[in-house]
Amino acid sequence: MDEKVRILLCEDDENLGMLLREYLQAKGYVAELYPDGEAGYKAFLKNKYDLCVFDVMMPKKDGFTLAQEVRAANAEIPIIFLTAKTLKEDILEGFKIGADDYITKPFSMEELTFRIEAILRRVRGKKNKESSVYKIGKFTFDTQKQILSTPEKQTKLTTKESELLSLLCAHANEILQRDFALKTIWIDDNYFNARSMDVYITKLRKHLKEDDSIEIINIHGKGYKLIIPEAE
Repeated sequence: MDEKVRILLCEDDENLGMLLREYLQAKGYVAELYPDGEAGYKAFLKNKYDLCVFDVMMPKKDGFTLAQEVRAANAEIPIIFLTAKTLKEDILEGFKIGADDYITKPFSMEELTFRIEAILRRVRGKKNKESSVYKIGKFTFDTQKQILSTPEKQTKLTTKESELLSLLCAHANEILQRDFALKTIWIDDNYFNARSMDVYITKLRKHLKEDDSIEIINIHGKGYKLIIPEAE
């Protein structure tokens, strides 16, 4: 990261909070930790952050209230909720407020960073139109319009097809790790989502079959690789 991403972290469990801060800093982020929603909001007003991670159950001001106030001040900043609550109503409430993601405890540190990276990619994707068009052999892929085209025809891709092809293009001629793709697009790498991704890989192969120089190959136990001719 050229310019370090600043994360506002609000967690009232002191041990978990310090663990999260240290882990995120080790991953190259600048993470500032606050023990309650009130302190977190004061910090938010004073400083500039790129992303927020809020525990839901906090003293003085809970995560939902904090998120609403943050959203009122900055409608664009991504927010991830951390919570022990698994009730569907609470999760829906979080998304209604404008959460970008919702992680239930216990969770792995790796899962949190996967989700942070996925959100930051989406945010940067919206801001950076230069990387929105890929050349894939005889095809042109417009990620914003979700259109795969040749001089002869255009194919409108579904959102999932477009997201998966975008990841493959970003890792062209390299291995796209299966777990990474699942957590980025499907959020969860369970069996059903893994089967779903296999179906979408098959669909993408059909879309790309007109160009023999392009191939999506399985890398056993690891993931997929989009093989395209190297630019001369």
